[in-house]
Amino acid sequence: MTKTDLLIAVVDDEEPVRTALMRLMRSAGLSVETFGSGPEFLESLETRLPDCVVLDLHMPHMDGFNVQAHLGRKCAALPVIILTGHDFPKARERAMAGGVSAFLRKPVQDRTLLDAISAATECATR
Repeated sequence: MTKTDLLIAVVDDEEPVRTALMRLMRSAGLSVETFGSGPEFLESLETRLPDCVVLDLHMPHMDGFNVQAHLGRKCAALPVIILTGHDFPKARERAMAGGVSAFLRKPVQDRTLLDAISAATECATR
């Protein structure tokens, strides 16, 4: 599997954030699907499983912790990268305890996010 075969799911309720992340990842040669809510993303798993999820924590209806918990039960091996504007120690601890690959604060440096995706998907590209 090559980098261009990787599918990254971006789950964030803010459209400008989804658009910016999609452009960044596509410019790096990654395939990207974006979702505006946790339920929308979880429904998509019935037809296609991404190689990595970039997940916002604070979203209406279903927050990132609930999405992460669902993924832990259904798709435990799926790497999750948290990208949040609210970097509180308890949130970081909770996310890391849930098994996330990385916990990054918005705004994130492009290289930092791309490196986190590369590290999280390393096993998938072998």
